[in-house]
Amino acid sequence: MKQSVDESLEALIREVKDKLSGHREIAQVFDKCYRNTIQKTAERLEDGTTYVITGDIPAMWLRDSTAQMRPYLIPAAGNEEMADIIEGLIKRQVACIHIDPYANAFNREANGACWEQDETLRNDWVWERKYEIDSLCYPVQLMYLFWKVTNRTEFFDFNIKKALEKIIQVFRIEQDHEEKSEYSFMRKNTFFMDTLSRGGKGALVKPGIGLTWSGFRPSDDACTYGYLIPSNMFAVVILGYIEEIAEVIYKDTVLMQEAAELRREIKTGVETFGITAKEGYGDVYAYEVDGFGQFNLMDDANVPNLLSMEYLGYQPERKEVAENTRKLILSEANPYYYKGSKAAGIGSSHTPVGYIWHISLAMEGLTTKDKNKKLIILKKMVETDGDTGFMHESFNPDNPKEYTREWFSWANALFCELVLEYCGYTICNY
Repeated sequence: MKQSVDESLEALIREVKDKLSGHREIAQVFDKCYRNTIQKTAERLEDGTTYVITGDIPAMWLRDSTAQMRPYLIPAAGNEEMADIIEGLIKRQVACIHIDPYANAFNREANGACWEQDETLRNDWVWERKYEIDSLCYPVQLMYLFWKVTNRTEFFDFNIKKALEKIIQVFRIEQDHEEKSEYSFMRKNTFFMDTLSRGGKGALVKPGIGLTWSGFRPSDDACTYGYLIPSNMFAVVILGYIEEIAEVIYKDTVLMQEAAELRREIKTGVETFGITAKEGYGDVYAYEVDGFGQFNLMDDANVPNLLSMEYLGYQPERKEVAENTRKLILSEANPYYYKGSKAAGIGSSHTPVGYIWHISLAMEGLTTKDKNKKLIILKKMVETDGDTGFMHESFNPDNPKEYTREWFSWANALFCELVLEYCGYTICNY
């Protein structure tokens, strides 16, 4: 007899609680967070797609919705109804890419709702049109992992193939942003990181060096320099996924070769222009570069970031560069690394100075091989939940009851993913 989603959920939660029998507080927060995302943020629609709100904002981010559903790939492997929910999200994300590949967040229907009336190409489906490389990467990650976990292939239809071709096209255009791109974005009466400079054109970069331009970071803040290295790393990974999908599913050698060539170009750009020397650390990856020699040594809490390169599946050409980078970004050499009496970790320009993100703590745990370190981080996350039983966007490390965003499902999901990994349930990137 087939299990329902609720039955599958209950069974997994019981298993996790048994494995966490000595850590009751972690188990309780996991129970609350794991139920919340699937029951409160994911909605099956009449057209068979799934719409996933980010939490306290009534819109679906391509990035967040993928991250929110990742922990449910585990039960989806054996539960058809859960798999249908995730497949519905993939179809919804693909439809969004076809609506506007430069948008980062979308409405449930074409109701014209939006964050602001920005000066950019408007569409009633679009909640916000900040172009971020990761918005095109995350849906590919989800469809690829979903395929590997469930062995489903029927969902790879013509719409998905055209979306993959569109993603490659956009990345190609943005390799020469200055001359080839028609994208622009301006938001009036706001602070400088919430809009693009130069009349909406954004940060000037050197063309023809392999890297692809991004207007905004995954924090939704504007890039200081237009070549965002961790997002380019993510692009390298998902272009590898597209290669495999093109070869195995579509038997399309042209698409496969296009993805492979672009992947090689971007990887070469990352390894050639994305590395600089930092005294005391050696060669490290910069967070952003412009190709002209300017670079930004930092890391932001939002994923993709430099902390997440192994989690995303990026393979550096020199392992020591990745190791040096990790040491730098988890130290006060990173201007967004903060310490308080209750916690230490990476924050963001998107939130108050000194505030740490639960996402960055979870990612630190997901990228360490030390199981005891994972447990320490899980305990720290629970201790800093502000007595709510949920994770938050950011919190004051001296007083965790001071936090931003009461309901931030991405943070809840990454906490759950770390719990599941600690308990032996691995969502690998193959």
